[in-house]
Amino acid sequence: MDFELSDEQRAFAETARAFAREEWLPQAPGWDERGEFPVAALRAAAELGFAGIYVGEEFGGSGLGRLDATVIFEELAAACVSTAAYLSIHNMAAWMIDRFGTREQRARFLPKLTTMAHFASYCLTEPGSGSDAAALATKAVRDGDKYVLNGTKAFISGGSVSDVYVAMVRTGGAGAKGISCLVVEKDAPGLSFGKKEKKLGWNSQPTAMVMFEDCRVPVANRIGDEGAGFPALMNQMPQERLILAVNAVVQTEKAVQLTLAYTKERKVFGKPLYDQQNTRFVLAECATLARAARLFIDHCIVAHARGQLDNKTAAMAKWWLTDVQCKVLDECVQLFGGYGYMEEYPIARMYADARVQKIYGGANEIMKEIIARAL
Repeated sequence: MDFELSDEQRAFAETARAFAREEWLPQAPGWDERGEFPVAALRAAAELGFAGIYVGEEFGGSGLGRLDATVIFEELAAACVSTAAYLSIHNMAAWMIDRFGTREQRARFLPKLTTMAHFASYCLTEPGSGSDAAALATKAVRDGDKYVLNGTKAFISGGSVSDVYVAMVRTGGAGAKGISCLVVEKDAPGLSFGKKEKKLGWNSQPTAMVMFEDCRVPVANRIGDEGAGFPALMNQMPQERLILAVNAVVQTEKAVQLTLAYTKERKVFGKPLYDQQNTRFVLAECATLARAARLFIDHCIVAHARGQLDNKTAAMAKWWLTDVQCKVLDECVQLFGGYGYMEEYPIARMYADARVQKIYGGANEIMKEIIARAL
């Protein structure tokens, strides 16, 4: 496998690693405990160019590629996976505007997004359509130079705190061809939000319903042509699923490292827990899974950098690596014993944060269906 980072990419990784360890890692437990959206920490990341990774330099972006983004998010996720996930969503929204928007739209929205003067959310999931994205029901009916939106988006990361919502809405008939993309600004009349959801994990990013009730949005805020929303979404899916898979591998490796260190210090029956055969065997299995996960994700990263990561392989990476993450974390929590259930221990927070990975970005059952159709 030919996988060698350039000097520039190594520099990106080192910058992201140093920033994440110094700025995010010490604060992440407090964000999680308080359910705090870390505005200042995100804007500090933006100062390094991490809020407009895919956006061209003309509008304040970094103009980087997908491999560069993967390298950066791997380092950020090691410090705080939920904050890194929100930043990834923000970048996806900015990419949609940069890739498919007009010059006027790019000039209007992107400078504030790349600095994180404004935050962005991506609105796809609905109460009745999650993994089956093409079944979304939020309607946008044209009325002169406005669209009138009615419907509800569910489980939106950044819901109520973001300033810009890149929303997939139905402007035509049933199916994928009737879906368009609109940028809905927070002050749009008819836009409101549900209560902040109480989640098992990922507590540093607020999640809420985004509701449209006769919400009026300028036609000038449509990204691309009518009916072009779903193809634009599908264009980005391999990247989104790859980032989720990268997050999973990072957390898997971190769990093994933390548990190895703990079991070598923890005494049971007068000797380190690691000296018990069962402990060594469990960690041997977890370390093997972590190594296999790393090799697979590196293969996917190389393919993606070459423009060869297809939907089938991205789906394989997303479902299997998040499944491995949850299996390994469950074993690691068990080896921590009662302490593994205490939130003051990082392993407990990692366990809580892991579970959504098998649901978010398309449920793993849907990933298997995508794979099966492509066999």
